Amino acid sequence: MVTISGSSLLLDTLSALANPHRLQIISALINEANYVSELARQIGISRPLLIMHLKKLEDAGLVKSRLELSDDGKAMRFYEVINFNIQITPQSIAKVIK
Repeated sequence: MVTISGSSLLLDTLSALANPHRLQIISALINEANYVSELARQIGISRPLLIMHLKKLEDAGLVKSRLELSDDGKAMRFYEVINFNIQITPQSIAKVIK
């Protein structure tokens, strides 16, 4: 579970979620991990653009990745959503700022 404990992490998290492509990625990964090529096809964006968005989500702690080898020996990077629950109140903002 992601816990926001500092102003930098709060800004990274909000920034990561402030993009429709990244919201689509999270939605696509809710039920199962997926690899980059398949995820790009599913969402309808290029692999380089997807990788950029996945990096932003991973840096914010919202997704994680793992490298696996396919049966034919190709390296495949799988991504999955990390369970998170973000609740933002004026008090929680004040707490991370201090």
